[in-house]
Amino acid sequence: MTKTLIITEKPSVARDIARVLNIRTKGEGFFSNEKYIISWAIGHLLTLCEPEDYNPALKKWAVRDLPILPEKIRTKPIFKTQGQLRILVRLLRSQEVSEIVCATDSGREGELIFRYIYAHAGCRKPVRRLWISSMTDAAISAGFANLRPMADFDNLYNSALVRSHSDWLVGINASRAYSLAQNANLPVGRVQTPTLAMIVARQAEIDNFVAEDYWEVHANFLAENGEYSGKYLARLNEKEAAHEIVRQIKGKTGQITALETKENRQPPPLLHDLADLQREANKKFGFSASKTLSVAQGLYERHKVITYPRTDSRHLTSDIKLQPIIANLANQANYAPYAEPIRNLETLPLNKRIIDPDKVSDHHAIIPTEKRPPGLNSDEFKVYDLIARRFLAAFYPAFVQNMTRVATEVSGHKFLSKGAILVDLGWKVLYKGDKENDKENQVLPDLKLGEDAKVAKAATKAKKTQPPKPYTEATLLSAMERCALGTAATRAAMIERLLAVEYIIRKGKALAPTDKGKMLIGILPPEITSAETTGRWERGLQSISKGNMQPARFMESIHRFVHYLVNEAVVPHRPPLRA
Repeated sequence: MTKTLIITEKPSVARDIARVLNIRTKGEGFFSNEKYIISWAIGHLLTLCEPEDYNPALKKWAVRDLPILPEKIRTKPIFKTQGQLRILVRLLRSQEVSEIVCATDSGREGELIFRYIYAHAGCRKPVRRLWISSMTDAAISAGFANLRPMADFDNLYNSALVRSHSDWLVGINASRAYSLAQNANLPVGRVQTPTLAMIVARQAEIDNFVAEDYWEVHANFLAENGEYSGKYLARLNEKEAAHEIVRQIKGKTGQITALETKENRQPPPLLHDLADLQREANKKFGFSASKTLSVAQGLYERHKVITYPRTDSRHLTSDIKLQPIIANLANQANYAPYAEPIRNLETLPLNKRIIDPDKVSDHHAIIPTEKRPPGLNSDEFKVYDLIARRFLAAFYPAFVQNMTRVATEVSGHKFLSKGAILVDLGWKVLYKGDKENDKENQVLPDLKLGEDAKVAKAATKAKKTQPPKPYTEATLLSAMERCALGTAATRAAMIERLLAVEYIIRKGKALAPTDKGKMLIGILPPEITSAETTGRWERGLQSISKGNMQPARFMESIHRFVHYLVNEAVVPHRPPLRA
């Protein structure tokens, strides 16, 4: 009897699946039973060949050898993990194995990891795909009951392959060309360089900023039913002008000339995708994007208490069973007061902000699973708590307050007052005590249009214009997301890469460029530093993953771009290259 070989991305995942499928016999680098063999990669077991693997002469960097454009880009084993690769190749080629199940991570990189190994082994055996968003036993069992044809993921693989090849071509050629031109080690990357350019540009704005003095005028007014404060409508550039307004209004009685109250409704925030989770963890706890991803990955793989974290979706599909998740949270002391009211509803208040299959890509939003968390450490609990509260908040009503704007005119000068009255705390009940959500607003007395208001107090405040704020990881992730720089799963690694090559440094929560980083951006053409270019490529990769673009067309544009970059870098050194 032949067996099915299951290949996972990590040993821990293999152990979980082995337990669920009752695969207990241990071999060297695998588990087996009468029906299955399960083995694992350790992340990437294969890497793209270096230029010198194609031609030993290319080990020495020289302008004359650029651009380097292999006819076919090849892979080679990673030295540290080649033992496990040999085990996988032997199993893939074994006559005992008749079918393969790809159980690597359900995403672009997981797809690439498996396909590289499968191709390296020269395997032609049929493959089916395990595609799950949760590592709970129930999700694993359901996934194996509904294995999908591997062909369903060919476009995703094509996108992953093109991404890998284009990064290699741009990185190898641009890094060599500009390093040779500047006689310095200057790594250049398709995504990392425009990300660096944004940080450098922001720092330049800060460095070139010239603060300007200005003055505000504030007044306290006494009306029939109480006191309230207001600010002069215009910003004043002259100190004397501000003092003159104070002199003119002090002790005078003005009149309320405008009064408007509007209901302000804030719906619950959308569920977390990875970028939003990283932003929130950075703002609240100072976690780096990389740390948040690492903690979330542990909550997903090891503890199985959240769904797949490397997602760019903030919505759910209609087939997800929500009640068991709510019941699980209702049985936890931290969430019971908020989960119980939802659990007791006859029907859940579902809407397009929660369930929208059209806005779900490879994976739905990050939510808790129905599994109760074991003893989590402090960092794990913080990230889990963000996810759990956001999930529960989605089912709560809007936060509602009545916002009032009042215009008071004194001696020809207009002052604006703003106030708020809470109507319904709604979803913010889950965030009481959170500074971000507990911003205080002035509570205005009962005011009437046309009534008198006496100036009880008036004073000037000296101010200075403020420079732009440096990027934090939270704001940089937002900027990268807007520009389509990288994916939810790769942005954290990109920031860490910029830190590793000393193009940027951390200053508290802020990210700042080094002199080396500034120098690199100063010598590169805008085509490689522009987020627009890389964003266009990322959209192209997404188009490939949906089957709307041929990979060959994308690679043709990358080849042209590589020629252009090399020409730009080495024109002073030799005649222009012909594309």
